[in-house]
Amino acid sequence: MGFPASLWPLHLRSAQASPPRGHGRDRRRRLLALLAASLGLGVAGLAAPLPAVLAQGTPSLLEFRWENNRDFRRLFFFVSSTERSRRAEYFLILRPRDRNNAILKLTVTVPEHFNARIDNDRVRLCTMREGGMLARTRCLDTIPATIEISENGRAIDIFPDTPVADNETIGVNMRLFNPSNAGMFQFNALAQAPGDVPVSGYLGSWVIQIDP
Repeated sequence: MGFPASLWPLHLRSAQASPPRGHGRDRRRRLLALLAASLGLGVAGLAAPLPAVLAQGTPSLLEFRWENNRDFRRLFFFVSSTERSRRAEYFLILRPRDRNNAILKLTVTVPEHFNARIDNDRVRLCTMREGGMLARTRCLDTIPATIEISENGRAIDIFPDTPVADNETIGVNMRLFNPSNAGMFQFNALAQAPGDVPVSGYLGSWVIQIDP
C-alpha cells in the first residue's frame, strides 16, 4: 500500500503534478511519427504488387507503349475469345483515318512470344463492319489477295490483287487457337503504297491481351 500523495515530500509532489517541460510536445511527435509510419506501410502494401501485375506475361515492358505518338499508334481490333489455347477469331481493323494512301502491300508483324500457329488458309483481308451493342464485328467482303507467312511465323505479308483504297474500313481476319501463354501481344501494321519507291510505312499497332 502506497503513501497518499499529500504525504509525499514537497519536491516529489511538484514533480508528479507537473510533467517535465516538453513532455507534451514529445508525445505529440511520437504520435505523428507512428501515424506517418502506419500510412506509409498502407501505401507500400498497395503499391508493392503493382510491378508484378505489370510484368505478368510480358517479356519486355518497353514493347508496350500506351500513348499515341509518332512512334506508336493504337489500332482497334476485336477478338472473339481471350482465353488461353481457345479457338478464337481475330479482326485487326484499319479504318480510313488510320491510313493516308492506298495499300499495295500490308505486313502484320507477329510478336516472338505469340506461340500460336497461323495458317495461310485461315487468314484473309476483307472489308469490315465494326460491331457495337447491337451488332458484331464481321467481314463484309473478302478482298482478293495473296497471303504469305514467313518461315518463322513472325510476319504475315498480304498482297491485294489491286491496291486497296483508303476510303473504307478494312481488316485482317484470322482464325486460330490462342497461344498457351498469357500476356500482352503487340502486332504491328506496315503498309506499302503504290509508287516508285517500295517502302513500307508504319500504320499502328494492335495490342491484344490473352488472359491467364
